[in-house]
Amino acid sequence: MKKILVTGSSGFIGKNLIERLHREPDLEIMSFTNGDGMGKLRSYLDQADIIFHLAGVNRPKNEDEFEKTNKGLTDEMVNYLKKMNKKTKIIFSSSLQAELENPYGLSKKRAEDSLIAFSKATNNELSIFRLPNVFGKWCKPNYNSVVATFCHNICNDKKITIHDPDKVLNLVYIDDVVEGLVECIYEQQAADDYYRHIHPVFQVSVGTIANKIYEFKDIRKSLLIPDLSDKFTKYLYTTYLSYLPQNQFGYDLPVHKDDRGSLFELIKSQNAGQIFVSVSKSGVKRGNHYHNTKVEKFCVIKGKAAITFRHIHSDEILEYVVSDQNIQIIDIPPGYTHALENLIDDELIVLFWANEVFDQTKPDTYYLNVDNKKINKKGDSI
Repeated sequence: MKKILVTGSSGFIGKNLIERLHREPDLEIMSFTNGDGMGKLRSYLDQADIIFHLAGVNRPKNEDEFEKTNKGLTDEMVNYLKKMNKKTKIIFSSSLQAELENPYGLSKKRAEDSLIAFSKATNNELSIFRLPNVFGKWCKPNYNSVVATFCHNICNDKKITIHDPDKVLNLVYIDDVVEGLVECIYEQQAADDYYRHIHPVFQVSVGTIANKIYEFKDIRKSLLIPDLSDKFTKYLYTTYLSYLPQNQFGYDLPVHKDDRGSLFELIKSQNAGQIFVSVSKSGVKRGNHYHNTKVEKFCVIKGKAAITFRHIHSDEILEYVVSDQNIQIIDIPPGYTHALENLIDDELIVLFWANEVFDQTKPDTYYLNVDNKKINKKGDSI
């Protein structure tokens, strides 16, 4: 069993890393965080086979804390390991700012130099990640993350401030960061090859980030889900939801009612169409229309129904009888007028998918009665 020490374990990356490490077999996790004494750290260093060194400060009250924590704590660790002649793999979370001449960046660069010197002197394995801006769940808002601040404030109906909407940020997602860190447990690092990278890196403007998050907030009214095939949008939407207030996970949907029953929409997507649900009273028949381009899928989730079809250039009627006793999807091809009839004395509930969002100005829905004398039953009656 490998013993893993995580410094900075209560921080954003630390919390996510520890959650991930607990799912790995044969690992014992030791956590060191702000407020723990040096005695505890040395005890953990005595035991650790691998160290994830995540501890650091990036917004201290006094600039001296950059050097004291980012460089100083690193020196304490490597000096003790050297004194004890410990062979311990170290994975260090640095920052892209280590390339810059600012107090934070300089302290990170000096910490890197200290670790590299230690690795060269002792042949201990070392991996360094110069991370750009990291975003994802559990990041502290109104601190040093634009994404976290925007998500939190927009979720809570608070204003956000944008000084330069065109400023482009380099962003990596927390799960990608964590996977990159975990891979280091099992990979042997080549000598003098210290720097590792996280992929993908997203280059996105501040204004784009804000606009996307406002669109996410509007989903509860528009029901329009964003294009989640775009990986950044998918990650950002996931992050946004992690900042929802706990008393606001649920939201109401508008329900349209008439003498036939009711209907409500669930989800819409400009790329994937929409999903909606109908509740029909006993004996009610819906439909009797066809589409030229729109296609649909029907799924009876409660009750029993007859779904009838007729090609608009034919007199033959096809019938499928479906129920919740044998869940099926019924495809609705174009050019077939179709109808759905409730066959039971209770409510019929049907889930629908359409390949496009309904447009009142271009509905692609043309009324034509299915009823005809010829009937060809398809599917088993249940």
